[in-house]
Amino acid sequence: MSIDWDRVADDLDAFGCAVLPSLLDAEQCAAYAAGYGDDAQFRSRVVMERHGFGRGEYRYYAYPLPPGLADLRTALYPPLARIANRWQAALGLEERYPDAHAGYLARCHAAGQLRPTPLLLQYGPGDYNCLHQDLYGDFVFPLQVAVLLSRPGVDFSGGEFVLTEQRPRMQSRVEAVPLGQGDAVVFPVHTRPVNGTRGIYRVNMRHGVSRVRSGQRHTLGIIFHDAS
Repeated sequence: MSIDWDRVADDLDAFGCAVLPSLLDAEQCAAYAAGYGDDAQFRSRVVMERHGFGRGEYRYYAYPLPPGLADLRTALYPPLARIANRWQAALGLEERYPDAHAGYLARCHAAGQLRPTPLLLQYGPGDYNCLHQDLYGDFVFPLQVAVLLSRPGVDFSGGEFVLTEQRPRMQSRVEAVPLGQGDAVVFPVHTRPVNGTRGIYRVNMRHGVSRVRSGQRHTLGIIFHDAS
């Protein structure tokens, strides 16, 4: 994959998110979305309304992940780990992330976080995802990726990806991220560093999806830590 990781790092520093254009092609997007009904691929299904998470549903993939998804997760991790380690240093935190994803998963699994977290989300008219953070245990990799599989304005309307940034002693900032089919957004799972007038400080991040007004919207979520 051809990604300008310097630009990604700059956008994450400046805005708290970065878009990866055309990470997947239309055929790959359609294949992932069509697989939503294949029970053999998944370990669990969550209906969001039952838990107060919003409306819509999602399914967590089972191990072994589909080969393309496993390869994508493995390939995206190293450049994101470099950004994450720079953030750790900026915040004065000691933990550093291994260069390879296998090394980080070994850390998760040794701590009892054994369940895979990549997921496929499905929204229909009126569905939405409340602002949240994807924390599944003590080990949390600080960046994650969401790929829009559907075509805005064709397959669905509404359903914008949104981020909020809760800044100390200030009002929250909102970022809406326009995406096309196959585009991905990289964003913080929990917190990120911000360079303020008095130096580096930490802000709290949450993400969600606004109300889908028509049609059906599918998203692929790639989380790099496993769940306890």
